[in-house]
This record gives sequence, structure tokens and C-alpha cells, in this order.
Amino acid sequence: MESKFFQFLGIVKKSGNLVEGYNKCEEHVVRNKVSLVILSGEASLNTQKKFTTKCKLNEIPLLKDYDSQRLSDVLGRESIKVLAVKDKNMANKLLELSKA
Repeated sequence: MESKFFQFLGIVKKSGNLVEGYNKCEEHVVRNKVSLVILSGEASLNTQKKFTTKCKLNEIPLLKDYDSQRLSDVLGRESIKVLAVKDKNMANKLLELSKA
């Protein structure tokens, strides 16, 4: 089911509901403007701690340990480590697909 997760992640990007990159994601999380954060397994320990804490504080679900290369390939960018989903329905669908 992991491929369905990545397929849907591509749809989320095309819809304009995906925030990419550390700084933009951090800003959106602090403002509580996202419904889901996705971290790659290659994100630094400091980045993982920071987003784990901020997501917990703002009650935002967090998915961890996705392959950075796979995320980059799906999204057509290099070295993706942090993503955030703005739309609540799309975030819920990704959470559902991540458990399948």
C-alpha cells in the first residue's frame, strides 16, 4: 500500500496543498496552518526533535521515517526531508494510506 501513499502524495502536491522544506513547514506548523507533517528518515535528529515537539504542541499528526529519495522522486525535487499537508481531508487520507 506504500505506493498508494506516494501516488496520493503526488496528487496532494498537484492540488497545491503541500508545503515543502524546513523553513516553510516550520512556519506553517507554528501558525497551525497544516493538518499533517511528514519527515524523512534522513532528517537530522535536531529537525526530528523540533517537529515532533511542535506537532505535539499544536496537535498535528506526524509521520516519520519515509525515504528521502522516494519522497524526492515522487515530488520531482531534490533532498526532501520535511513536508506538510494543508488540507485536512487529504491529510486524513494520507494517514489512512500510511497504516494500510
